[in-house]
Amino acid sequence: MKLSKLALCLALGVGTITSVNAATDIKGKILAGASNASIEGVEVVATSNVMPKPRRAISRADGSYSLPALLPGQYELTFKAKDGTTHKRQVRVYLDQTSNVNIALAEGNVERILVTGSAIVREGDSALTNSIGADVVESLPVGQDFRDMMKLVPGVQYSENGTLGVNAGGSGRDNKYGFDGVDVSLPMFGNLSAEPSTHDIAHVSMDRGGAKAIGFNRSGGFSVNSKSKSGTNEFHANMEYKIQNKNFVADRDIEDKELAQYTLDKSWLSLNASGPIIEDELFFYGSYYRPETTRVNKETAYGPAKDYESVREEYFGKLTWAPIEDLLLDLSYRTSDRDGRGLSVGSLDTDSTSQGSDATQNILLLEGDYIINDTTSLSFKYSEYDYETTSGPDTMFPSVMPNLGDSLPLSQLDQIGSFRVPDLKEDNENYDNATAQMLIDQYGYIGDDGMKHGGGVIGGHSTINEQNFYRDSFELNLEHELDAGDMIHYLHFGFKWSEGKEVLSRTSNGWGFVSYIGGEGFDDYEGDVPVYYAASIQQMSLGASGQSVSAINSSSESYNFEIHDTIEHGDFVYNIGVLVSKDVLYGQDLKANANNVSGYEISLGHKYKMHEIPFKDMIQPRLGITWNYAEDASFFANFASYNPEASSLARAASWARNSRKSINVLFDENGDYIDNIPASGSSGKFFQKGMKAKRMDEYTIGATKSVSDELFLRGHIRHRTLQHPWEDTWNGSRLYGEYGPFGGVPAHIAAKGEYIPELADYRAEVGGSSYVIAELDDAKNKYWEASIEAEYNTDRFYANVSYTWSHYYGNYDQDITSGSSDGNLFIGSSNLADGKGRQLWDGKYGKLNGDKPHVLKAYGYYTLDWEANLGAYFVYQSGDVWEAWDGSVYGYSSSTIRYAEPAGSRREASHWQLDLNYTQDFQVFDNYTLKFRADLFNVFDRQTGYNYNPYVSSETFGEARNLINARRLQLSFSVGF
Repeated sequence: MKLSKLALCLALGVGTITSVNAATDIKGKILAGASNASIEGVEVVATSNVMPKPRRAISRADGSYSLPALLPGQYELTFKAKDGTTHKRQVRVYLDQTSNVNIALAEGNVERILVTGSAIVREGDSALTNSIGADVVESLPVGQDFRDMMKLVPGVQYSENGTLGVNAGGSGRDNKYGFDGVDVSLPMFGNLSAEPSTHDIAHVSMDRGGAKAIGFNRSGGFSVNSKSKSGTNEFHANMEYKIQNKNFVADRDIEDKELAQYTLDKSWLSLNASGPIIEDELFFYGSYYRPETTRVNKETAYGPAKDYESVREEYFGKLTWAPIEDLLLDLSYRTSDRDGRGLSVGSLDTDSTSQGSDATQNILLLEGDYIINDTTSLSFKYSEYDYETTSGPDTMFPSVMPNLGDSLPLSQLDQIGSFRVPDLKEDNENYDNATAQMLIDQYGYIGDDGMKHGGGVIGGHSTINEQNFYRDSFELNLEHELDAGDMIHYLHFGFKWSEGKEVLSRTSNGWGFVSYIGGEGFDDYEGDVPVYYAASIQQMSLGASGQSVSAINSSSESYNFEIHDTIEHGDFVYNIGVLVSKDVLYGQDLKANANNVSGYEISLGHKYKMHEIPFKDMIQPRLGITWNYAEDASFFANFASYNPEASSLARAASWARNSRKSINVLFDENGDYIDNIPASGSSGKFFQKGMKAKRMDEYTIGATKSVSDELFLRGHIRHRTLQHPWEDTWNGSRLYGEYGPFGGVPAHIAAKGEYIPELADYRAEVGGSSYVIAELDDAKNKYWEASIEAEYNTDRFYANVSYTWSHYYGNYDQDITSGSSDGNLFIGSSNLADGKGRQLWDGKYGKLNGDKPHVLKAYGYYTLDWEANLGAYFVYQSGDVWEAWDGSVYGYSSSTIRYAEPAGSRREASHWQLDLNYTQDFQVFDNYTLKFRADLFNVFDRQTGYNYNPYVSSETFGEARNLINARRLQLSFSVGF
């Protein structure tokens, strides 16, 4: 847990307690009847089962009151007059939102409470905030994973991507995901990690745009936060078991009937308990979660294969402590471990070559709120997020320790790594077919003809990949109310520091991947001795001296200050704020040297400052105005700028990549060492001078209407513009001249010359790549959105309906940079701008990935008279765009993101689906509740195709490579008290 840091935060927590929930509060005014005269001196007390102690306030001279730093939940407000008479009001407080509760009292005797009218209006940390509670999450057919909740965000597309985030007016890699307020997006990649789930979530808030300078929102997409469940003054416990048998899933809509059958059995077990440790002071909540996926694997050409199994065990504990009414502390720790075996094995490979994986996730959170007085509060948050992953062979060869110069043990090719059994090449006179036949006879598989065949793989999987992510973060906030005559200022001051880190190591299992060359010759080898075998070994396993190379350590630090003033003046609310940020990227294997032209010298293992984006380059204003033309209705307008922080450059441009390549070790026909040749790989990169920070500017106008305490309406128009993205590209890309179907380099760009004119001098000192990190010329994306949504909420019925029209276009598509973009791909160092055909001027302008003009969502639930609940989710959306890729028109064999027509020239099919669930409760033994639940996803089995094949040279060009998941049923049983 890094105890020194934890101790520091505990000390800060005692001395300067601050508030992470500054926007989760209640405020309002108490006025006298039709005259609207302010009433001073009314005591307002907020109580809730989620708060160990109540919050209190006294109405000020203008009748206003505020109850800050609350936990989200259901509250009872008690208004107490000077003579002791009281009135009570129920209000629900949502995560990251302010509930405005205004009370109008009878004229005359203002010292007695008599409510003549009231209104509850919610406002969030942005103009486009939505919040939902556990009752909604648990009552809808949502799913088990945190990413499943993204389908509830109004206006955001439904997606079944497993890694890449959904698009919402910006790249899916620029979204931000908060799990109990802890950023769980992967450092360097921006995507949501695989582990977070929904079983502990009590509240969710979603910010799509119009952000204030509150909450350090730098997202170029959308931002999601969540709050975990807490204990109360009552003891509760619950156990749930859910299953999805392979027979509960419809067949895939494909021709191969055997492959169409779903083969995975899934189950989820969750346990939780909560209650008081000290009544009205200290609460606890704890849970256990075990999802399990299994599959009976079929035989390979070599015989039976081990069954697939993936099991995760997660433990979570949380303490909520209020030693006094004005102090609230939360301490929580979540740890999980996922173990997978038999995850993949080729149909022609032995069972021993199967791969497995392990993942460990730990999240530590300490946060607190201290109410200094009626107008001032402080808050803090410290968090540690660790996500450590390993993928590699199920069968290891730890005793095999290869060294350069050693011979290859030819009699043990099935025990030294991964060996591909050769095929015969009878028409190649330079190929030793006799030795190949001997290897086939010894290691091949028996085909249907009863003969031995090559082409399979034996031994174990070749590579062990360890990729660990870490993020530490500390936040400090101050909230202060200032009464300035006829205006009230709600001031917010915040500071946040965070450090994201990736530690990557790739090592070989034994000799790695061994191939039979058969004397044919080997690329880049010019020696006289024929090469018969080649072993591809990770250099981290085998350095030039036979010593291993250390892991690649990449990190970035972010410093953020925000100041925000919410000014209430009559019917107007003005939001004036600014967020300023600084990002520092750190690489490995260089050291600063002012005497060198490059500014560096080689220093293996040394951490160096790679690049800094200073505060002056990331000033992000947040401006807004709201006109409350009626007590329950408003117009609003906002402007916000964002500098997204997700970047892969700390590793992608690091000098450590120069010495972390793979090596091809060559052997003769007897297995004796010949030579070694480094395989091609990426190198460290220099940064172009004078680059501007990537920036998203956003304009939003809209209106809200609270038709009643139950029905809320909102409509808006939003426009976003992205500028100044960075990418790695060849230093002379501007000098390519004329070529290809789109004419090549525009003249005004070619006139700029090389990105770094002195690059050759730099490389002469420290080496590195001919590619550089540059601000792409004329890069710009635009997004338009018009949306309307309605939310209705009563004790028994909840509904949310939204429709969004949008258009996303430009020439910089960060989400399609590979043939398979649903993965953790580099941001700022991808295939984009790599060579002719991949530049922004090569047909990249057009509709971008995620341009789905129409998105209609409707979801909700209804509680029936017989202790049952019916939930539903419906979505309709347009298909995504795509275009033809053809490298041949640029003179290349590789077609990946080489467009043969303008971006987004074609569109996939639209999709709609309906999900349903039914929950039946039974009350037994007074305090116990039994629940039986069924969730049916994709009721009408709409297996719409998506991710069309764009490769013109492929036989399946224009065909869908993925289908929306088939209809599937999940059944669960739970018991709780």
